[in-house]
Amino acid sequence: MSKFQAWVLACRPATLTAAFVPVSVGAAVSYSHQSFELLPVLAALFGAFAIQIGTNFANDVFDFKKGADNSDRLGPTRAVEAGLISAKEMTFGMVVAFSIAALFGVYLIAEAGIAILILGIISILSGIAYTGGPYPLAYNGLGDIFVFIFFGFVAVCGTCYVQGQTIPSTAWAASIPIGALATAILVVNNVRDRHTDVVANKKTLIVRFGRRFGVAEYIILMLMAYLTPIWLLFRESSPPDYSLLLPLLTLPWAGKLTKDVMQLEGKPLNETLASTAKLLLLFGVLWTFGLSSVH
Repeated sequence: MSKFQAWVLACRPATLTAAFVPVSVGAAVSYSHQSFELLPVLAALFGAFAIQIGTNFANDVFDFKKGADNSDRLGPTRAVEAGLISAKEMTFGMVVAFSIAALFGVYLIAEAGIAILILGIISILSGIAYTGGPYPLAYNGLGDIFVFIFFGFVAVCGTCYVQGQTIPSTAWAASIPIGALATAILVVNNVRDRHTDVVANKKTLIVRFGRRFGVAEYIILMLMAYLTPIWLLFRESSPPDYSLLLPLLTLPWAGKLTKDVMQLEGKPLNETLASTAKLLLLFGVLWTFGLSSVH
């Protein structure tokens, strides 16, 4: 594997759907409220990609240093653990990624004000604190809450705010399925890794409360994702705009993935994790189309 391929691996391209989808949904909500602005959306998108990549780099180096990534790892190859990139190089890459995010943030601050500065600082610090710092969120059972809030409410509502300096009530509801499905990806990861996480003293919710809790959490997150469009249909549309129900076309796929989480163990869950990320992408695209048609 070349150095370039190693850096691409470290970016974890499959996870970038979790950065794209919230911005897409936030743009759709703004479009439906006649406040869509292309340049702020693009800046938010590339900034989100940079923060996601910076967080991935941080996870790679901090999980290696804490022993969570080792030769017993069940998930995909991690660049630092595999010796493809040194911890020092990965730390530098993390700084570069977050610096790029900050550059896009400068433009967004000029467009939307000081609130974006505060939001950007919190987002970057949280990306580092997810696995680093004196109280890493993922190691203390707070990873699920972090993902739900930042990939749901913060990303979707923040995208709306940079366009029109306002957050429509629809945005809060629209963010729920996105935060739920992004968190579901993490749940699969934590169900798969629960035994090695115990060794690394990584106290995820599933390490704390067991596999059954993880399965129940996954089911609840799926219910949140698929019930929200139905609720929003009757809350926001008069007469009802049934395009809001487009994401429900993916429900059979969600059912299969839920069955897999209930039954599979170890490395076979790698495919379930990747498929949950793909489900987030397809759900998000359909949700974007549905939301953009509401007036």
